[in-house]
Amino acid sequence: MRYVIIRDDDTNALTPVSCLERMYRPFLERGMPVTLATIPGVALDTTLPNGKPEGFLAYGNGTKNRTMPIAANTKLVGYLRDNDGFKIAQHGLHHDYLEFDGIDRASVSDWLDEGTRLLLEAGFSPPETFVAPYDKFSRAALRETAHRFRVVSSGWYELGRIPLPWWPRYAWKKFRAAPHWRIGRTLLLSHPGCLLSCFRLHEKLLESIRAQIEQQRLTVLVTHWWEYFREQEADEAFIRLLHETADYLGSRRDLRVISFSDLVDSNVPLN
Repeated sequence: MRYVIIRDDDTNALTPVSCLERMYRPFLERGMPVTLATIPGVALDTTLPNGKPEGFLAYGNGTKNRTMPIAANTKLVGYLRDNDGFKIAQHGLHHDYLEFDGIDRASVSDWLDEGTRLLLEAGFSPPETFVAPYDKFSRAALRETAHRFRVVSSGWYELGRIPLPWWPRYAWKKFRAAPHWRIGRTLLLSHPGCLLSCFRLHEKLLESIRAQIEQQRLTVLVTHWWEYFREQEADEAFIRLLHETADYLGSRRDLRVISFSDLVDSNVPLN
């Protein structure tokens, strides 16, 4: 049996219900969970290095506040709570650029607590999984995050950002070329880049997903909801590819789509 986790990044207080419904109804109807890496209190002024606003801010509502808690979007929160196929992971705090890169341990602790508090205020369950904005951790951030969460999902783990006591376990992971590993009770998962991206060749997208799934027992497929609705315009071709991905995953008897939470205290093989 092979396993796939769908991780969609950047759900926040500005995300329209209609976008998630359009994208993921075919997954939910098949009983496939979708984990939304959710920004607890989105920063409304986040920009990329080129000065452009982040894509997940495309549906801004003109508020003058710098941040907005997820609970402010009552329609979205109600929708997510009513559809239990959606699972919530904690995605940073505000999603400022490289937010969890280069900060000290005391700040990390405060930010993690604040992010969890905002998710709980919205009525979500305590999150078990953490995703850092841009998949970037400082050493202190990675250590503190792994101490608090049962699952950390990232693109990769760099030696210079790994706490020193973890180095032997990290070396063993590298020797085995294993994408996923464990520190104490915490699972540290890596993913093969954002395969479900509008910036990849559409003709090669499903082929790349199939090839990746064949290479390992557990694959984390990452995408971003706002890429399907850039500048508030639906990308119909890209949405069709997402739904074709649901068809493909649902057609395989040797494959299960699971959530990060399904890995906690389970016998699902990592590698």
